[in-house]
Amino acid sequence: MKKEHILVIRFSSLGDVAMTVPVVWSLARQYPNIRITVLSRKYARTLFDDLAPNVNFMEADLKVEYHGIRGLNSLYRRLVAKQFTKVADLHNVLRSEYLRMRFNLGRYRVEHINKHRKDRRHLVSQKKRTMKQLPTSFNNYTEVFERLGYPVDISHFHSIFPEEGGNLNLLPKEIGPKKDFEQWIGIAPFAAHEGKIYPPRLMEQVIHQLLEKYPQCRIFFFGRGEQEDKYFSLWSAQYRQCINASRYCENMYQELIIMSHLDVMLSMDSANMHLASLTAVPVVSVWGATHPYAGFMGFNQLKDNAIQLDLECRPCSIYGQKPCQRGDYACMKNIPPERIVERITTIINN
Repeated sequence: MKKEHILVIRFSSLGDVAMTVPVVWSLARQYPNIRITVLSRKYARTLFDDLAPNVNFMEADLKVEYHGIRGLNSLYRRLVAKQFTKVADLHNVLRSEYLRMRFNLGRYRVEHINKHRKDRRHLVSQKKRTMKQLPTSFNNYTEVFERLGYPVDISHFHSIFPEEGGNLNLLPKEIGPKKDFEQWIGIAPFAAHEGKIYPPRLMEQVIHQLLEKYPQCRIFFFGRGEQEDKYFSLWSAQYRQCINASRYCENMYQELIIMSHLDVMLSMDSANMHLASLTAVPVVSVWGATHPYAGFMGFNQLKDNAIQLDLECRPCSIYGQKPCQRGDYACMKNIPPERIVERITTIINN
């Protein structure tokens, strides 16, 4: 009998791909006799290469090598050669729909994610809003595998690292070991859209207050981009306890090692919230235009650690890309730094 080989498709943003990890890990551990291949973009390889013995990773460059219909046809031929028996589309966009169509014509067993788009529209509607918790991405992913005949229990996933965390010896010397008296605090203060970014002037107040409370702590900044380079350099020069982790780390795996040793992570609704969650670190997340009700809270994170304001206009967007209807981004600017610091303090002290 032909051995089961499941193709898992999930492109898109790093945060969305990271949310598949607890599900794929659980699938691999609960069904060790099946093979699993995750198809995604190059940057996701770090998350899957050593996830489980029966999990493989396959990268696809959709912008160049597999661009357009001709490229997708070429990718499909490459996939068919792998002799998959079932296909799990965890993305459900035009590209994955096209691949799904090809697999369906080839009479493969194919299932795809239900994104509950109608419920999402109601959640962000300004006229007839329905405020309720939608199924999480983890729920949506596990449903796909259940329909393929593989019910998955994700409750046993804890971290991509052992209980003691990642190997600190693999980090650059600038990071150094974690001393017993130190608190390690991670901060990822930026996101892809303005509606998901806590203002830098207020974030600096958070940093200042944390250093006053914990003078022997170390604060690690995570994120790459122009804004990150500007503010991380400024804050690192101003406060000796601050270090730009993303500058010194050679790759995402090293950043994940640091995260696994943090006492707490402060993040926006962004990829770093999900990456930190994969290392079993408590995350204080700040929400503005978006809302945890949409189903994108980090894995195993507590609702009490989500900082947000009750405003009639929010959430105004599922992904945070829409411009502020008020024009002032009050959902972020009106969150006092003290509230964030208080939540971080509660976690560290406990």
